[in-house]
Amino acid sequence: MFISTEALYAIYKQYPSVTTDTRKIGKGDIFFALKGPSFNGNAFARQAIDAGASYAVIDEAEYATDDRFLLTTDVLTALQNLARYHRQQFNIPFIAITGSNGKTTTKELVHAVLSTTYKTYTTTGNLNNHIGVPLTILKIKPDAEMAVIEMGANHQKEIEGYCSYTLPTHGIITNCGKAHLEGFGGIEGVRKGKGELYDFLRANNGVAFVCDDFDYFHTMAAGIEEIHWYGTKNGEVTGTVLQSEPFLEVAISKGFEPMNIKTELVGSYNIYNVLVAVLAGKYFNVAAEKIKEALQAYSPSNSRSQLVEKNGNHIILDAYNANPSSMLVAIENFAKLHADNKMLFLGGMMELGNESLDEHKKLIELIAKYTWKEVILVGGDFKHVPHNYRYFDTSVLAAEWWAAQQSAGNYLLVKGSRSMMMEKIVS
Repeated sequence: MFISTEALYAIYKQYPSVTTDTRKIGKGDIFFALKGPSFNGNAFARQAIDAGASYAVIDEAEYATDDRFLLTTDVLTALQNLARYHRQQFNIPFIAITGSNGKTTTKELVHAVLSTTYKTYTTTGNLNNHIGVPLTILKIKPDAEMAVIEMGANHQKEIEGYCSYTLPTHGIITNCGKAHLEGFGGIEGVRKGKGELYDFLRANNGVAFVCDDFDYFHTMAAGIEEIHWYGTKNGEVTGTVLQSEPFLEVAISKGFEPMNIKTELVGSYNIYNVLVAVLAGKYFNVAAEKIKEALQAYSPSNSRSQLVEKNGNHIILDAYNANPSSMLVAIENFAKLHADNKMLFLGGMMELGNESLDEHKKLIELIAKYTWKEVILVGGDFKHVPHNYRYFDTSVLAAEWWAAQQSAGNYLLVKGSRSMMMEKIVS
């Protein structure tokens, strides 16, 4: 007999800790036996119980040997349904964040601001997919006053799915750029896919925080009953870049009394992440001084716009991910940096489909506009487009070459898609 969501939730209330990884079993955890292309979690259910799990949720009856094994028709669906049921127990703001670039930084900044005033739960790291989102929701405790949920997507209908169990009351789309073009089917597909968050807000009387600077948002957000705008020129909150070397400093000119926010973020393109965090704080009545303190105290990690000093070199480590849009702004920002001996270490961009070769060629053309001490390209379709730069198949090989140089006094930009593991070059 299959367990119902209601019955599963009653168990979850007794044991409110959920995991999908037998390597991280804590005493009393509920283990969800997910399946993948090369593994079957059901086969590890007994191991989970033996390791201390209170229950194991499975979808293959032959693995159920006692009443600690809870049978469902599909484990992933059961996990998502449980997350939705848990979400429905809260009457608090759930802020969903998606976008092609900057969503994790935006999530961290919004969380930092709201946490000054409210008990706020948010996505850990970038657990922002069909497994990570429900796991994030299930970590929210009864004392929650706010929730900030990051949503990643590489194809249409994915954000729609997340919204069905996150039930966001507020939403932010950071931007719609050239990311996951293969899955979305081009830039219009990206806008349609990311716009599924706006669709949910529109249909459910939600609130959107929208960047006025990007014209396409005016069309995408049309029809949402409550929109709060931000930007560098127009909006309830406006601001400009005071400086971006070595870190971004933003002058807030509207929304509060004029104030300057000195961040530890690298790159002027982060201004939009700062502005929407300020707007969210203003909307939820966070004091201006607390907003400023939170944003100035935030320090990026996980290879996202980090400024690292190592072996006498200054390194902008932005190696968590890359797409044509984020590469463009990162390279242009780096080119404007007032520094000598600038070097590019760029990894290939993934999931671009038929447009991959063309986008890598455009990147080569962009690089050629500027003068660099050295350009090192790694993997992906950099191998298949003509260029006169140094090339390596893997970041490991590039790291070996770089270590052998024993060079100091350089400024490095290190960026590439996650699978390129570009952080190995400077680790």
